[in-house]
Amino acid sequence: MNQPIPPVPYFSQWETPEMTLPVLAEGAVALHRDPNWRNSGAETIEDYARWAMNVCGMACLKMILAARGEAHPILSLARACTAYGGYVVNEADASIKGLIYAPFVTFVRERFGLTAEVKTQVPTESIPAILAENTFFIASVSSAIRWPEREPPGKGGHLVLVTAADAQSLRFHNPSGHDRASQADVSLPLSTFDRFFANRGIAVRF
Repeated sequence: MNQPIPPVPYFSQWETPEMTLPVLAEGAVALHRDPNWRNSGAETIEDYARWAMNVCGMACLKMILAARGEAHPILSLARACTAYGGYVVNEADASIKGLIYAPFVTFVRERFGLTAEVKTQVPTESIPAILAENTFFIASVSSAIRWPEREPPGKGGHLVLVTAADAQSLRFHNPSGHDRASQADVSLPLSTFDRFFANRGIAVRF
């Protein structure tokens, strides 16, 4: 498996990575107990809790930028991406739609000088070839990938950062993993990843 260069720091979509299981049990209200919420750049804990449920893509971007030595609060990234149309906020019901891929590509190019390309109809076995030409692949998967031994209820709806792949397996950071083993440098056979992968994502290179 190819090694990511440089090493990629891990960040959760929650400011306290251990919040995943409480969030799964209670929903966003659990994040009102996150002691590190201010690190997100949110103005209020309510704002943090609402956004944190939707920023797996921004966690992936935060990890990409950290790999080249840049530090950005996750909600600062989310707000900036929203200005490009990467998220759509409905103030009437407080819902957030996104990540929307095409505006994200424009956002990261203009703000950070990253080259990014939306990829659709991606066979799992072609991910190694994508990584041969790019630094990262942000992959759409089921969030149930934190439990790879289980059958997922569907595919897609969550984003993980794939950092390395070969013909047999791949390695990724999962912004909503529930423990260390399911968070950073998770390695899975391509056949296992395929059960969760929605065959789309965003290729990114420095």
